[in-house]
Amino acid sequence: MNDRITELQSWLQVNNLDAAFLTAPDTIFYCSGFQSDPHERLLALVIFQNHEPFLVCPQMEVAEAKRAGWTAEIIGYNDIENPWEKMSESVRKRKLTLSYLAIQKEHLNVERSEHLTHYFAAPALVSVEEKLRQMRMIKTESELNNLREACRLADIAVDIGVHEIKEGKTEIEIVAAIEYEMKKRGVRDFSFSTMVLTGTNTASPHGTPGMTKVRRGDLVLFDLGIVYEGYCSDITRTVAYGDISDKQADIYETVRRAQEAAISASKPGVTCKDIDITARTIIRDKGYGIYFPHRLGHGLGLSVHEYPSLTETNELILQQGMVYTIEPGIYVPNIAGVRIEDDIYITDKGCEILTKYPKALQIIQ
Repeated sequence: MNDRITELQSWLQVNNLDAAFLTAPDTIFYCSGFQSDPHERLLALVIFQNHEPFLVCPQMEVAEAKRAGWTAEIIGYNDIENPWEKMSESVRKRKLTLSYLAIQKEHLNVERSEHLTHYFAAPALVSVEEKLRQMRMIKTESELNNLREACRLADIAVDIGVHEIKEGKTEIEIVAAIEYEMKKRGVRDFSFSTMVLTGTNTASPHGTPGMTKVRRGDLVLFDLGIVYEGYCSDITRTVAYGDISDKQADIYETVRRAQEAAISASKPGVTCKDIDITARTIIRDKGYGIYFPHRLGHGLGLSVHEYPSLTETNELILQQGMVYTIEPGIYVPNIAGVRIEDDIYITDKGCEILTKYPKALQIIQ
């Protein structure tokens, strides 16, 4: 078995747990190398203390799991079979009693939890989340290389979007151009729905692109990410179309200074809290504190939002190998919104900025 499964087996032994029942597709990919979107069907990886694990997936995906390198048992099932009965039989063959089971409580729904209780004699259920968070938080060199490539592609996507800005073009037209051009470059998946907002729409931190047209004097905000080999990037840039007001320029420069200060403070031994406060203080001191309503950033990896959260109360200490976003924003209703976001890797002495698209205010004429 691979090192990740071995580490989880050791954790089960130390904590006197009989097995881990993993159900989140990104976790299963992380532990098995098999990437799948099962939709409503059950996908699971069951890891025991001392016995060979097994993978559960639809029968039509068994061959894909083998091609991905999974060599242990696979329980495949078709649409008229009960995968819970097949899992129960596999456990009985191992002559195991599952009294204490680690599950992904944030992912396993109530119905499936009830199936576990029914088919495995009501085991006590405990959370495996914290262990998985700690494992996934520190990236290997291979993971880092995937993230670097995802970030390189994200830089290209932003550049495409910036070059699409023209008066009268709608937000959704620019989104379409970005995604079409990236698909032509071989990109299959985006980290999330690509966001392009213009004008006063930029003051909505999680706005939805629509038919609003770009006008001169607008700020235009891009928030997007690319998935490469399962790993996500996440970048935000804000540019100006034509001349902007002094207020808009002040908002932009405040966000840029806050973001760059937080990046400069990122190094091993500093806390998440310290990083957030570094940026938040600059924004508060300029009088925009109430317009910065969210955390400074979040972990990044197989999911676009991972552990940890960079908040002004999180005292987690930064370690080499962590990857996270730094994305301060100011959103003033009816005036403008600005967010600048980069993906950061913590090195042994400081940090590496993975996203490299320029941050000096661009004025598109």
